[in-house]
Amino acid sequence: MRLGFVLSEMFTGLRRNLSMTVSVVLVTMVSLFFFGAGLLVQQQVSILKGDWYDRVQVSVFLCGSESTAENCPGGAVTGAQRDAIRQQLTDSPLVDQVFYESQAEAFANFLDTYDPSFTANVTQDQLPESFRVRLTDPERYEEIRDQVVGVPGVEDVPDDRKILGPLFSALDAATVVALGLAALMLVCTVLLVSTTIRLTAFSRRRETSIMRLVGASRLLIQLPFVLEGVVATLLGAALASGALWSLVEYGLGRLADRPGFTTKLVGTPEVLTQAMPLMFGVGFLLAVFASLVSLRRWLRI
Repeated sequence: MRLGFVLSEMFTGLRRNLSMTVSVVLVTMVSLFFFGAGLLVQQQVSILKGDWYDRVQVSVFLCGSESTAENCPGGAVTGAQRDAIRQQLTDSPLVDQVFYESQAEAFANFLDTYDPSFTANVTQDQLPESFRVRLTDPERYEEIRDQVVGVPGVEDVPDDRKILGPLFSALDAATVVALGLAALMLVCTVLLVSTTIRLTAFSRRRETSIMRLVGASRLLIQLPFVLEGVVATLLGAALASGALWSLVEYGLGRLADRPGFTTKLVGTPEVLTQAMPLMFGVGFLLAVFASLVSLRRWLRI
């Protein structure tokens, strides 16, 4: 196969349809940018779930002197009940560590957390003592909760993960929207590549007919057209990768560098090792598929 001839024909086709080639590059860039952004959002959701769920602790609030719960008929938890609850939690294979927080410690943390205008009318007796339980597997929260709910001396075991649920739902929805837009744009890319290749093949139908008559293989005839689509889509993938990297490096990177910001965000490694290979791979496959489908009709003799 004559490589020089194939490359010459490819560049000739790109020059003849320069405006269409530019359109393919731009549409591919936008579609693959949304595709890569959807992948990164999905990765960010996974990171946040793993990070925040690991921080979630089961809070076992004990009965206080002012408790009105049905499980606290005798008022404040007794020492024997407290020790029994601690022992039950410690013996559970689901529990990694158990931390005890007294009413005084709870009140001190409350004062440190909230504004004085909000804490002015709150007294220490109004805050319950509690056990903070770190689990070996945060996903098995319900199992440990079921073990202690209803135990004498336990007032309440709230589900802290409900606070994170709406956030993760919003992030999942953002992932679906980004990937949905990417899918629509990728369809546009396929159609535009197909149209470009068809116009190129139609404008050169006489040349290709002569090549077939003199014995040129079908691969030799098709390859320049396929390469035109591949080059255009790979240029779009490169531009999309650069835009996505810039967004992560200079957008999320600056946010992560702010003092006091502790949340882990996706960074350059995720872009380079996860998003970019898929973006280039999807662009290449779409170009080859669209080109071969388009050429089945226009290269018949």
